[in-house]
Amino acid sequence: MKTFKSLLIGTVAAAAVTSAAYAERGSDGEVKIIYWQAPSILNPYLSSGTKDIESASLVIEPLGRFDQDGNLVPYLAAEIPTVANGGVSEDLTTITWKLKEGLVWSDGTPLTSADVVFTAEYCMHPEGGCAQAAKFEGVTNVEALDDLTIKVTFGEPKPYPYQAFMGGQSPIIQKAQFQDCLGAKAPECTEANFNPIGTGPFKVVEFRPNDVITMEANPNYRDPDKPAFATLTFKGGGDAAAAGRAVLETGEFDYAWNLQLAPDVLANMAAAGKGKPIAAFGSLVERIEMNMTDPSPDLPEGERATAKHPHPILSDMKVRKALSMAIDRDLLVEIGYGQAGRPTCNLVPAPELYASDNTDCLTQDIEGAKALLEEAGWTDSNGDGVRDKDGMKLSLTYQTSTNAVRQDFQALIKQWWAEIGVETELKNIDASVFFGGDPGSPDTFQKFYADVEMYANNFDGTDPEAYLAQHTCEKAPRPETQWQGENINRYCDEAYDALVAELGKTAELEKRGEIGRKLNDMLTKDSYVVVPLVDRGRVSAHANSLGGVVLNTWDSELWNAADWHRIK
Repeated sequence: MKTFKSLLIGTVAAAAVTSAAYAERGSDGEVKIIYWQAPSILNPYLSSGTKDIESASLVIEPLGRFDQDGNLVPYLAAEIPTVANGGVSEDLTTITWKLKEGLVWSDGTPLTSADVVFTAEYCMHPEGGCAQAAKFEGVTNVEALDDLTIKVTFGEPKPYPYQAFMGGQSPIIQKAQFQDCLGAKAPECTEANFNPIGTGPFKVVEFRPNDVITMEANPNYRDPDKPAFATLTFKGGGDAAAAGRAVLETGEFDYAWNLQLAPDVLANMAAAGKGKPIAAFGSLVERIEMNMTDPSPDLPEGERATAKHPHPILSDMKVRKALSMAIDRDLLVEIGYGQAGRPTCNLVPAPELYASDNTDCLTQDIEGAKALLEEAGWTDSNGDGVRDKDGMKLSLTYQTSTNAVRQDFQALIKQWWAEIGVETELKNIDASVFFGGDPGSPDTFQKFYADVEMYANNFDGTDPEAYLAQHTCEKAPRPETQWQGENINRYCDEAYDALVAELGKTAELEKRGEIGRKLNDMLTKDSYVVVPLVDRGRVSAHANSLGGVVLNTWDSELWNAADWHRIK
């Protein structure tokens, strides 16, 4: 019987990247990265947008990361704590991290355990609305034992203790820079949020939100020969097609992220021979989120899209299920992703241990969807093709970020929903705004001022505990958390919360898989608050002259940028 404790007793994989030998730091000049979703902030604790988390990962780092195979590897930590090396207690209630000696921030000051303790305080502050709060699930105390040693205590045994301070979503921030930014003050600290002092291979020179980040090699980076590049330009905005062309056709950029393009478009670009697409499957799922609260602009600001007002249409599970039944996922894959996509009914499609055998949604059923709406009392009383009930039309606003594939999906889904009597207004929002997390913007995916919205995200590492914990009741975005929070659809079920707690204290692997699959099913086939569409392979591209790239679907895609170099 495998348990996480038995795995902890074993060895932890070493980093699997073979780094190039460099003559000296900065000898390879400039490297240029393009993300068509432009970063709007460099603080992952105030944004769950991938483009913000990954750009920040060049500057601020966690204690450990997950490599391209999902193995745990130390970064700021001297080693990954295990039961065998004494870092994880026998009763699994504590994990003790040791920092590498001699680490300094880019400003030359020492990195100490106080910075790690402060990072926990920052994210766990009850008024902060931390976008990564699920990473600290079950943590009751974080303390510094000495300048290099940090002890994390859990309220009960934590068989998988690698959440807080692991991966690009949970990096260490400098106490001296952020100490006046706790709680509700966090979004107000613009200088710190835009220009974090870090330990990573690069440091920020200039950050222009939703546009360009200019970076230079960190002169205090722990490896004196890295990074190979003296400067880094991180361009944001545009669209996936322009990003792909900039690497594969024109050679203007060295690396392009998330080429969400139709397969024939990508193939034509690659034929130019300037670069190569790279792809890997992980846990990235394109899905539709159903808003469980009322986003009506007629409600007072502060009550709109909150638990005070349940959604007048989508609170009925039969309606949510009918909307899912009307979708042809095979066609979505065909037009949007080809071999880089797979139809799915699961929010957690991998690893295999956690992947449910749920296939109920894979067959489109228009007639069944119509019948379900009839059963729910939605009929077309005046023959205009749109169902109604108690004087309300079955009309929905469907939003997503601006992207050719997503707009194709919207158009098809609108057509299928029209066939079952649903009127749909389509809305697309610039990705930099949609995923930006600005508490003052009405157009963020966290604020969710729409009925349904579509996007994709994934989780660090190969264990989905923190990812599934995002859907517990208290993690719903709301005004008092500055609209931060991971429970985007405002789903709230005490039974779900209890099962998340059970997962957190379950050691036996097969049992963890069973609970994880049940949680997945509660969100998908049991309630349809999350409607998965496509299990997406991550597709990016790099120039033929850029060496050292290792695509990683389990952590930040830029996780090993310190090892990138120019092929001469």
